[in-house]
Amino acid sequence: MYLFFLISILIIALDQLSKWWIVNHMELYQSISVISDFFYITSHRNRGAAFGILQNQTWLFIVVTSCVVIAIIVFMMKMKKETVLTKTALSFVLGGAIGNFLDRVRTGEVVDFFHFQFGAYHFPIFNVADSAICVGVVLFLLANLLDAKKEQYKSSVGDA
Repeated sequence: MYLFFLISILIIALDQLSKWWIVNHMELYQSISVISDFFYITSHRNRGAAFGILQNQTWLFIVVTSCVVIAIIVFMMKMKKETVLTKTALSFVLGGAIGNFLDRVRTGEVVDFFHFQFGAYHFPIFNVADSAICVGVVLFLLANLLDAKKEQYKSSVGDA
């Protein structure tokens, strides 16, 4: 079980280190081209949730994130039969949630910097924590899909 908490801690560390670097080495809104006309490192701040929704609702995010973090930790501590994939997924979500939570508690905003452009479309700027949450959710859905397929297989074999 501790391995999965270590994954969360590593995600938090990577997230906070990358944000620290952005804040201390780039001006706000400064952009560095990594892959021309596609990928940039852009110093940005977000006072909202994903894609900038619910701007300036810091206390709401702090309360909701606190509840989510507590629920994930309790669930992870009680897990017995869950797969490695499920545990890994929750570790990613937990690490990402705590990473953005720390920003909101300290400054009331989240440091974002991954900036992708697809032609004229600019994807909303995000960070390591956001990425970890998205990867964790996808892994969690995949784990549940695989579990459902396994149960379906077991029931079909049992009926035969």
